[in-house]
Amino acid sequence: MCAPRPRFHFALILVAILAATGVFGGNHAHAAPASDRIAVTVSGQGPDVVLIPGLASSGAVWDATVKQLSGRYRVHVVQVAGFAGAPVGGNAEGPVLEPLVEAVDGYIKSAKLKSPAVIGHSMGGLTGLLLARRHPEDLSRLMIVDSLPFYAVLFSPAATVEAVKPQASAMRDGMAAMSAETFAAQQAMTMPRLVKSPDGLKAALDWSKASSQPVVARALYDVLTTDMRSELAAVTTPTTMLYPYDPVMGAPQAAVDQTYAGAYAKLAGVKLERVDGAFHFIMLDQPAAFAAAVERFLK
Repeated sequence: MCAPRPRFHFALILVAILAATGVFGGNHAHAAPASDRIAVTVSGQGPDVVLIPGLASSGAVWDATVKQLSGRYRVHVVQVAGFAGAPVGGNAEGPVLEPLVEAVDGYIKSAKLKSPAVIGHSMGGLTGLLLARRHPEDLSRLMIVDSLPFYAVLFSPAATVEAVKPQASAMRDGMAAMSAETFAAQQAMTMPRLVKSPDGLKAALDWSKASSQPVVARALYDVLTTDMRSELAAVTTPTTMLYPYDPVMGAPQAAVDQTYAGAYAKLAGVKLERVDGAFHFIMLDQPAAFAAAVERFLK
């Protein structure tokens, strides 16, 4: 069954992922495995901030943010097992997303972090949203960077988890079975839809190619079949939602604004902030604007 044609660029984020189916700066940084699902790099001193990258991304996506914050904050950068060349570890089989949420919760508790701020990009943003719902005591505030509570609504407002499962399963299995060469070629074609910056594009493409296809495939399935819409009203963590816009998205700015506003309408008090001139990787495409948004978020 074919999905309807996406109406604007955010839909291309998911389209680009689906197409693939058919270490850090700062003072005294150190990295250590926090569990068999994640490793965490810690830099700086001060109030705690946890950074979670997206699907098939490296924690290095946050390098500029670590440099920005580590003089005033203690920054904890999560690296998901199996992404961007990291050892597969506990993500060798089974679900990825829900265990990731529990691994981050376990890290926050074991490291005795006191209500850190959490910033998550894409799948990392969905992870942060799930963390806020499942373990609200873990965090003081949340920034979601270009993510949705249920991705499938981009293709049909009437989408449900049960309806999307057959397609999601086929996508998962197709990606996992691809040759490395085919996977790399698909990524090379689709990643320019997600990153405008030439340097950022090269880095993101390298991370994607270095990721374990089976882990990415199962994580993709988890993302596509996770629907947080009915739980948004129960999330009490103060939340900022950062999203991109660029004229090449192919839709009026107002339509893009309304899509994100509608998706998070049931999340009380959410602050929606648009960053112009960016694609999905806002921090790579508009680093100054992203840094300013982070500063506002942490005040």
